[in-house]
Amino acid sequence: MADLSTTYMGVPLKNPLVVAASAISNYVDKIKRCEEYGAGALVIRSLFEEQIQHDDTTMADFLERAANISPEIHSSFYPPIDFGGGREHMMWVEKTRRAVAMPIFASLNAVTPGSWVNYARQLAETGIDGLEINYYYVAADPNVPGAELEKRLVDIVASVKQAVDIPVAVKLSPFYTSIAHLVKQLEAAGADAVVLFNRFLQPTIDIQEQGIVNEMVYSTPQELKLPLRWVALLYGRTNLDLILNTGVHTGEDMVKALLAGAKAVQVASTLFINGLPYISTMLLDLQNWMGEHGYSSLDEFRGAVSQQSVRDPFGFERAQYMQLLLAQE
Repeated sequence: MADLSTTYMGVPLKNPLVVAASAISNYVDKIKRCEEYGAGALVIRSLFEEQIQHDDTTMADFLERAANISPEIHSSFYPPIDFGGGREHMMWVEKTRRAVAMPIFASLNAVTPGSWVNYARQLAETGIDGLEINYYYVAADPNVPGAELEKRLVDIVASVKQAVDIPVAVKLSPFYTSIAHLVKQLEAAGADAVVLFNRFLQPTIDIQEQGIVNEMVYSTPQELKLPLRWVALLYGRTNLDLILNTGVHTGEDMVKALLAGAKAVQVASTLFINGLPYISTMLLDLQNWMGEHGYSSLDEFRGAVSQQSVRDPFGFERAQYMQLLLAQE
């Protein structure tokens, strides 16, 4: 039987299938089922600093309204109440860590530099195996240059790495001008891996109500092409682990990611569509493919179709673009 073992930022995994940060980790029983069906690891849903700030403000408003309605009752019968902030999330992470044996990674989305470091330290104390920096910033301000946004991210990664002893991955957006250069900067800042790519949910417009509508839309297999290309381009050019995220829906998609050079893949949408038992199906398909092609381990074919390994390295850049356009004539 083929050996599916790999590593994620130096953390041993029994296979490269990692359940991405999502609502799946809202329930311990679902996390346990992911482990039972064979998942190599799981990333717990993100701690969002903005959500904590919102909840803190909401509770403060509630307490103020209650005090104004009946100050005597509030002071006589209710003890002082302090909003827990990120403590509730930390407790959830600790509970999850104790519930399963597979590696568990946390995800963090903060706002200010100090908050990134503070919450990273708290998460590191929960017993997690690693931390994923989920940096999300919409570059809507025309007065802020792209280089400044990159510097902010690199500085955050450097600060977090100095503050914690666990490995740190950076989940990148595909919208940077030079992804390869940014990855080089992140490696210099001490990052251990990059996750390619973060999939942002975009708002649409309701033409009847004439307003903004936010909706959850699952990824499609077609979305695999973008991260697949960049994993293939970066393989061999960086010492960071390359983790492919977005568009992985089948065992065959996992094979493609590994051939491009990925250490592991993150999946979520396919599990919502097909159910958690589909984890076993994806792993079986990967194992069967390896058997059919005579591979006994992932290292034997990882990166075999990266840019540095294929006969036509230009094919990962512009060659296929010109060829497809010419074919339409």
